[in-house]
Amino acid sequence: MRWLLPRSLPAWVLLIVIAGLLSIQVSTLSIVSRERVASNNILDLFRLNDRALSLAKLLYAEQPLDRTRIAAGLSVPPHVLTTSDAPAVSSVIPADDEMAELEDIIVGRLSKYGIQEARVRREMPKARPSQNSAEPDQSVGSVERELLDLSSDITNSDTLVASIEFKDSQWLNFTMKATPPSPVLNSDSLPLYGSVAALVVALSIWSLRRLTAPYRALESAVRRIGADLKSPPLDERGSSEYKSAARAVNTMQARLKEYVEDRELLAAALAHDLRTPLTRIRLRLELLRNSPLRTALMHNLADIEAISASVLDFATYEARDEALERIDFWSLVDSIADGNPHVVFDGARHHARGLVCQGQAIALRRCVANLVDNAVKYGGKARLALSQVGGHVLLTIDDSGPGIPETKMETIFRPFIRIEGSRNRQTGGFGLGLTIARNIARRFDGDVVLKNRSGGGLRAELKIPLAGTVKAAAVG
Repeated sequence: MRWLLPRSLPAWVLLIVIAGLLSIQVSTLSIVSRERVASNNILDLFRLNDRALSLAKLLYAEQPLDRTRIAAGLSVPPHVLTTSDAPAVSSVIPADDEMAELEDIIVGRLSKYGIQEARVRREMPKARPSQNSAEPDQSVGSVERELLDLSSDITNSDTLVASIEFKDSQWLNFTMKATPPSPVLNSDSLPLYGSVAALVVALSIWSLRRLTAPYRALESAVRRIGADLKSPPLDERGSSEYKSAARAVNTMQARLKEYVEDRELLAAALAHDLRTPLTRIRLRLELLRNSPLRTALMHNLADIEAISASVLDFATYEARDEALERIDFWSLVDSIADGNPHVVFDGARHHARGLVCQGQAIALRRCVANLVDNAVKYGGKARLALSQVGGHVLLTIDDSGPGIPETKMETIFRPFIRIEGSRNRQTGGFGLGLTIARNIARRFDGDVVLKNRSGGGLRAELKIPLAGTVKAAAVG
């Protein structure tokens, strides 16, 4: 059952608002219904007391036979009026305290009219065989229809039976229909209640969206910072809670940026400063005679220089200032594949042309080149295909290499991590190509994913948003 519960804060707040609204509505309707029943009951007792007074004043001075005649003339069902030697209410004991008090009030008020005793009871309506309701007559007006409905309700409501005794021991018995309880919800009021509830829910949804909009922006900004640490800082405007959160995120971003820049500068400085002693070592080795030791040292020195160049390149590639522009991705990929005998580009398909993205030309070219070089290095040949998937350009690069274990699909994107164990730059490189390629793709809201092909080999998928679908963040 836990899966039925909402998972977001706005959904929880909305659920609480709706639950509170329903609770208030049900409680209010219940209270109104109870108050209406109590009011109707008091009104019925008042009417019965008033009718008893009217009848006593009219009949107390008459002779028994005249009372009988007058009562017969005034009796109109369902308000029956009769006289008899025995009361219609046979029980002397009142049904409840309320009826006992009413009987005392009637005797007290009517004692000057010769009333010695009063008995009042409430009778439930007798069950009647159900009758199929006839089709409503279209010629009946709205007022007459309401009168007919009210008459039907009164007929089916409780009956108040009262018996009052005159001094001459004659009992006057009369009945009065209780006020029928009208439903709190009916066909007229239900649409109103529903409209009010729908309006409250709609206003709650609108208010919640307005209230949580800054936090959605905060979440989006944090995601953007995760993809690009150099993205613009958050706007510190809004509620005090949001401003505090935005200020904390901006502070965190600034410190992370300083930390990363310090590491980049450190790596760049080390790689740069190593060039001078390496150059001196190379010059001194050139002075040595040809020997196996000199040849081995020259190879080692070349490896050190390549590592130094790679580290410097990796540490400074994000610092280059390059403007954003619209790039024909088909032309970019075609220029990389052109003239390379190890690359096959399936660029003849008509729908692959005209795929324009927005980004930095040099950075994207380097991203594609790194992926192609990786495929050629480990697979011998790279097969490229370009297509459009939704709002993205999709470049697939297939090779026939050994592939990568599934457990290392993400590890391979970390700097200086390679599946090939040697440090020979000819066979394994330095483990920075894929790292740089993915970082560049993510700077423009894209990504690089590796997959093992079912027939053997590895597939690299590069996704870049088409121009106009996503705004690429400015970098530099």
